[in-house]
Amino acid sequence: MTEEYDDTGSALDNELAERLANLDEELAAKRAEALRTGLNEYDLDDEDFDVLSTITDDPSAIQYLPALPVIAIVGRPNVGKSALVNRILGRREAVVEDTPGVTRDRVTYKGEWHERYFSLVDTGGWEPDAKGIDASVAAQAEIAIDLSDLVMFVVDSNVGPTSTDEAVVRMLRKSGKPVFLIANKVDDVRQEPESASLWSLGLGQPWPVSALHGRGVADLLDEILTVLPEVSAVAKQEVGGPRRVAILGRPNVGKSSLLNKVVGEERVVVNDLAGTTRDPVDEQVELGGKVWRFVDTAGIRRRVHLAQGADFYASLRTSAALEKAEVAVVLLDVTEVISEQDIRVIDLVIESGRALVLAFNKWDQIDDDRRRYLEREIEQDLAHVSWAPRVNISALTGRHMEKLVPALELALESWDTRIATGKFNAFLAELAAAHPHPVRSGKQPRILFGTQASSRPPTFVVFTTGFLDPGYRRYIQRRLREIYGFEGSPINLSMRVREKRKR
Repeated sequence: MTEEYDDTGSALDNELAERLANLDEELAAKRAEALRTGLNEYDLDDEDFDVLSTITDDPSAIQYLPALPVIAIVGRPNVGKSALVNRILGRREAVVEDTPGVTRDRVTYKGEWHERYFSLVDTGGWEPDAKGIDASVAAQAEIAIDLSDLVMFVVDSNVGPTSTDEAVVRMLRKSGKPVFLIANKVDDVRQEPESASLWSLGLGQPWPVSALHGRGVADLLDEILTVLPEVSAVAKQEVGGPRRVAILGRPNVGKSSLLNKVVGEERVVVNDLAGTTRDPVDEQVELGGKVWRFVDTAGIRRRVHLAQGADFYASLRTSAALEKAEVAVVLLDVTEVISEQDIRVIDLVIESGRALVLAFNKWDQIDDDRRRYLEREIEQDLAHVSWAPRVNISALTGRHMEKLVPALELALESWDTRIATGKFNAFLAELAAAHPHPVRSGKQPRILFGTQASSRPPTFVVFTTGFLDPGYRRYIQRRLREIYGFEGSPINLSMRVREKRKR
């Protein structure tokens, strides 16, 4: 089907681009208005009028929250820290499983109580003399304490104070931060006396709560707000509204290494063990002279519905993190063949309508033979995203990281692009004149009017007298890219087939 519309040469493209660039915009706007008025002769529904009423050539502004005071939640493994986070947030956000060590990174969430907003940092379990990945987890908990305004130290009241808890107390004393001692798992009044043993830790009054049932949490938050500062002494200011970047890819492709490299510190746990990251981890960083908010996500596995426990919830949270992002950096490991899993991740970004940058990681490990095979794989398997900017990097060594920012800026600029209604209708008229839609069953569909309904991603609506072939719709999209670029952004094109009103 597409072959019918593939006879456009680059010379014709240049002529069309030049004509559109020199278009009298005022005249084009009047013509578009006349076409819009002509639609009144057709049967339109409420949804059509909604689209037509929102026509604007001005991109909308983005609103951002200010920097917030930070509360870190720490404690040894399996005392209920993530359960307490979910209770305070009022929703199942942090991954919770009845197994120690599910949380590994320090993960930030936005919380609210009595119209006071704050950042809540969940951490992995802290243990002294931890080794391997557990040592990395413990290090992240220590960093969270340093970068907080207040600490909630969670202890299991059923177990009582342990030597590990006493080691945490020594660390907390050195930090000099205000500390609230939380006696968790006090599910009823009869268990309250058991929390009295925690006075021996020397942190003052233990607050008996049940993260599972919510008991005592409201009183605790009321008291915390009396100590929590209005403005954080540690959080970075969100200057100029940072753009939100999600780092995606299959497990163990180097996402956490990339986040650590752009942050310039060990922000997340990196380990050869696949699936180290469970919760989305976000961090505000300055890169290329701009402030960005990067989100590291859990690797998306082959079949989300076959994943179990923490991996299943991690996949769901990765999808949620993508919804909050504006642009996704999909990491591909060049030392391995592009897999069905990689394509699934890319397709997920396209379906979500986010801008896209492809980052080919571990480029310092590739040889000439592999490079030849890789180009062939890209040609075959990634042809549907040939519009996405490509960068070749090494997340571990930082090689070519400076190329990432221009690619992100290009993708976001395309994602934000809005074409004036007059220009878009002039573009459609030129296409129809050069290549009219083929006659089908004795009828030739005609384009009546077109408008860009929204940006982020660019979404176009075309009113027609008949159904446009999929090949012709792809032709319109391809010419849009050839003339206006849209590098790094998906384009949505929808049709509204309308008949003339009966007199």
